[in-house]
Amino acid sequence: MAPELDRRTYDLLRLVDRHAPIGSIQLVELMQLHGYDIKDRTIRLTLSELDELGLTEKVPGKGRRLTESGRMELEQGDVNSRLEQIRARIAALTSRVSYDPIEDTGSTVASAAFLDAADIDETLRLLERLDSLPFGPIPVSLEESGEDEPGDYRLLTSSSITLDGVLLSRGVNADLSTAGVLEYEPAEATTDEADAGQSGVEHGGRIVRYVDVINGEGSSIDVISLLIEAGRSDVTSVIEGGETGLLIGDDREFPINRYEEARDLAVANRSSLGGVLDFRRPREQEQHPGGNSAWAFGSITYVGAGELLLTTLREYGLSDSWETLYGTIARNRLESVQAVSHAPPLDE
Repeated sequence: MAPELDRRTYDLLRLVDRHAPIGSIQLVELMQLHGYDIKDRTIRLTLSELDELGLTEKVPGKGRRLTESGRMELEQGDVNSRLEQIRARIAALTSRVSYDPIEDTGSTVASAAFLDAADIDETLRLLERLDSLPFGPIPVSLEESGEDEPGDYRLLTSSSITLDGVLLSRGVNADLSTAGVLEYEPAEATTDEADAGQSGVEHGGRIVRYVDVINGEGSSIDVISLLIEAGRSDVTSVIEGGETGLLIGDDREFPINRYEEARDLAVANRSSLGGVLDFRRPREQEQHPGGNSAWAFGSITYVGAGELLLTTLREYGLSDSWETLYGTIARNRLESVQAVSHAPPLDE
């Protein structure tokens, strides 16, 4: 087991992983761009130590790359620091959401998938199929990737965190509690009696139960990324055969005295930005593995369009690079899948 590494070393490992094989001179420049006052000698010494620990290795004439042990350390180590960064990022993005689901205007939190040009046509065809299912619409933006981003294009859509920002802007404090794997049915089933008159289609289909649940300690979006990487989803079964599938989503609790308002906002949010919703009143908490307060809170489980998009593209082998929390973007940057599919190519 590697000794505990400091944050600077983890940042160095991330840069090696992203740009490998890479030499020490380039690493000095990149570390300085990331705010570190560091010299070439320090980088070379650190790389030698990482070589000895078996976390990096030399590529003759090209520089360093991560070993399998290095990749595992990067994925599993520095947990407290990563969780704290994710919490801060979620809080900052949530506070910047100005999206009004009734007017369908304002800023949303976006997830991003990065794509190669050769995969664009297949991706758009897949998006049209995804959009036609009960969890549509899936509004997206297809743009050229930035200089420091992987792939040729980035595909943006709304993250589930947008809903938390919508609730917060109305004074409804929703606390992210868990993330998990959800059994999903695309059936037009009626939801619970308290929501009579709202069909499964309005909620994007029906979440049957949690297959697995993980406590994200207020950072469930980070857990979602881990679940995507682990290949725990099965959106393919829904797309190909209209059958029960497995989605990855997160759950938030909110004060029960705001139940009707939170429900209405969530339904309006889903209707415009896509995804799947499930509501639980306190009396139903025993059915939900994340509930920890019998009578004070209701809960909303949400699979946002962003989570659906990332899991689907991963399953079909169209993207292995993404950001669950890309940033806030204006709603009017997101267009219907049909509009994007029939737009002229970006390179024209």
